[in-house]
Amino acid sequence: MDIMIIRLILIALFCFAMTAKAVEVQNLYEASLSVNDKSRATRAQASQQALLKVLQKLTGKADDFSHPSIQASLKRISDYMLRYEYYDRQGVTKIKVEFEPGKVEDLVREAGLPLWGNRRPMVAIWMVIEDNFRREFVTQESYPQLERLIYDTADEWGVPVVVPLMDLEDRSNVSIAEVWGNFSNEVEEASLRYEAERVITARLFQPAHTNSWQLDWRYTDAEYFEPEQYVGDKQQVIIDMVNQLSSTLAQKYVIDPNLTLEAHRTEIVVEQLRSFSDVEMAKRRLLSMSTVVDVDVIYRAKTAVKFAIEHTSSTTDLRKTIALEQSFKAYEDPRAYYQIADENNLKYNWVGK
Repeated sequence: MDIMIIRLILIALFCFAMTAKAVEVQNLYEASLSVNDKSRATRAQASQQALLKVLQKLTGKADDFSHPSIQASLKRISDYMLRYEYYDRQGVTKIKVEFEPGKVEDLVREAGLPLWGNRRPMVAIWMVIEDNFRREFVTQESYPQLERLIYDTADEWGVPVVVPLMDLEDRSNVSIAEVWGNFSNEVEEASLRYEAERVITARLFQPAHTNSWQLDWRYTDAEYFEPEQYVGDKQQVIIDMVNQLSSTLAQKYVIDPNLTLEAHRTEIVVEQLRSFSDVEMAKRRLLSMSTVVDVDVIYRAKTAVKFAIEHTSSTTDLRKTIALEQSFKAYEDPRAYYQIADENNLKYNWVGK
C-alpha cells in the first residue's frame, strides 16, 4: 500500500480518537421504582431493590450481588440512604431513593466487584422500524413508547444514550435506507451533532409468517458487517439490545477490583496550560475522577505542567478515564508530519471546557 495512503489512514484514526466524547453521569447513586403504597414495609423493600439497581450502575453487573457484605447491607438499608421521595408518573406512584456515594463505593470494593466511574461514553442509537410494510425512524414523535424504553433501560445501567431527534437537520443528513443498510459514514457524521463516542444502527421488523419481531443492530465501526440479532417480543428485543451494549461498555471501562487495594502514583504532562487558572481547573478536573485520590503539581515550564496523580486504579485504567474526559486530549506534536495514536501516552493537551 502506498505510504501516503497509510499516513492518511493513521491520521484519520488518530483524529477519530481525538474527537471521542464522554459525559458525566449525575444519577449513579439513585434509583426509582414503582410502589403500590407508601407504607414503611413497602418503602424498605423498594429501597433494597433501589440499592441493587445502583450497584448495577456502578459495577456493570446485573445479578452478581450474593456477597455477604451486600446481603448484610440490604438488612440495614437505612445506613446507606441519603433521602427518598415519592412522585407520580403517568398515574403511577414511584419512589426515588438516593444513597451515600462513599458508603456504596466502599460496599462495592468490599464485595470485590468492579467499579465504573461517572464519566461514560455517549451512545447514539439510530433505529428504523418496519411496521405494516412501512419504514420509519423510532423517535419521540413516531414511537414514543419505544424511544422511552431505550432511555429507561439505559438509565438502569447508567449509560448515556441519545435517540436522534430526526428533525430537518438529521433527515437531510441521514435517510432511512442508510440506517437500514448501516451506511456508517453518513450516520457517524450526523452523530457528531450529539457528541457520541459510539454509534449504533438498528432495524426492527417482523419476519414473514411470524408474530415475533427481529432486531438487527451493530456498531457503525464494527469490523464485520454481521450484526447482533434478537428475536421475540418487540419491547424485549430492544431491552436485550440496550442490556448487551451496556454490559459490553462496562466491561471495557470498569476498574479491576484486584488493582484497587492500594494507591498508585502516575505522572502525566499537560500542555497548553497558559495561566494559573488553567492549572487549577485542570487539577480540579483530575481530582473529580472517581479513582483519583490526590493531585500535585511537580513543575511548570512555560505552558507545560507535570502532575503527580495518586489513584486507586491501574495506570491503564487511569489512562482510560482521562481519555473519556473531554478537557484533555492526547498530545499532538506540532512538528510531526503525521500523528500516531499511542495507547501508552501520558502527555496531553489541555482544551478546557
